[in-house]
Amino acid sequence: MSQSIVEIKDVCKTFADTNAVSHVSFDIKEGEFFSLLGPSGCGKTTLLRMIAGFEFPSSGTISIAGQDVSRVPPNKRPVNMVFQSYALFPHLSIFDNIAFGLRMTQACPQQEIASRVEEALKLVRLPQVIKRFPRELSGGQQQRVAFARAIVNRPKVLLLDEPLSALDPKIRLEMQSELARFQHELNMTFVMVTHDQSEAFALSDRIAVLSAGHLEQLASPELLFHHPQTPFVADFIGQTNLIRGEIAELNHPYCRIVTAPGINIWSRLADDSSENLVCGKKVTVWMRSSSFTFSETPVEMNADSKVNVFKVEIVHRSFQGSSCDYHLKIADDVFWKASLSNSGEKHLAGQSKYLVLPAAAAQVIAE
Repeated sequence: MSQSIVEIKDVCKTFADTNAVSHVSFDIKEGEFFSLLGPSGCGKTTLLRMIAGFEFPSSGTISIAGQDVSRVPPNKRPVNMVFQSYALFPHLSIFDNIAFGLRMTQACPQQEIASRVEEALKLVRLPQVIKRFPRELSGGQQQRVAFARAIVNRPKVLLLDEPLSALDPKIRLEMQSELARFQHELNMTFVMVTHDQSEAFALSDRIAVLSAGHLEQLASPELLFHHPQTPFVADFIGQTNLIRGEIAELNHPYCRIVTAPGINIWSRLADDSSENLVCGKKVTVWMRSSSFTFSETPVEMNADSKVNVFKVEIVHRSFQGSSCDYHLKIADDVFWKASLSNSGEKHLAGQSKYLVLPAAAAQVIAE
């Protein structure tokens, strides 16, 4: 297993009376593509800026390559950053933009600068723009140049602050593939901040999900999607329905949960989740919107049938091409989302249907 290149230990950051980051600890492996994911204001950018040295932690330590850099200025750290605004110098040519860091830090002999710049531009497949100026490039090309400038110093860790957010959707998808290629060819540690979960899932080896300055869960994309550990992660990752209730019946490996509006939901417990679950235990049930199907007739619902069936009213239908999203009324003030593949049959707003959910798709998180 790779060694840790970045170690965050019990880091806190306070601005005036606001706790931007609260007792966060994790490590990042050498050669890993690591993402900090969460909504606006969750603390992910503050964490990235502390790794970069633009902010210092109020408490706790940050180590890079075994050295405590908690109070080390940015220019003394073995990192570089790609900003979402590109931050290219408009009055300098592309060559001079990329060479700027080499000259400032004297990272290589003067006679090697040209070859290092050319090497970086070849990596991003833009050797032909070396004499141009930023205004003469497209947004995607400027982002590639910003990347070339960041890696030309050969940092141990490359930090990416929402690097694709300024690009249009088509170019953004292309740049996702390019980022994956860059990271593979360089075998360099990438740490990216994003609020776009599809971007984080497409690129990352592991993802740290943050909420209100706290680390909610750190795991691979697959584990985050299939086994969220908190209601926040279950709700934030993918399209999910959450409802709180308590366990009314245990019939291992199944349990029946009763929610406040009197909805009964059967869940098939995971092998490692039943240890602390007893009747009367408060839980949150989460269900992916893609786990549902419609039925025209009711189906008996119990532990043996291994399905849940709810009579629902379609409030709204949204065509999504290969699928349709449905906004469904389950009970007074209870609405769920369902995403069903298009089979040619239309289910329209105002119609009543039976909504079928396998018990194995109703997952339980203990409170």
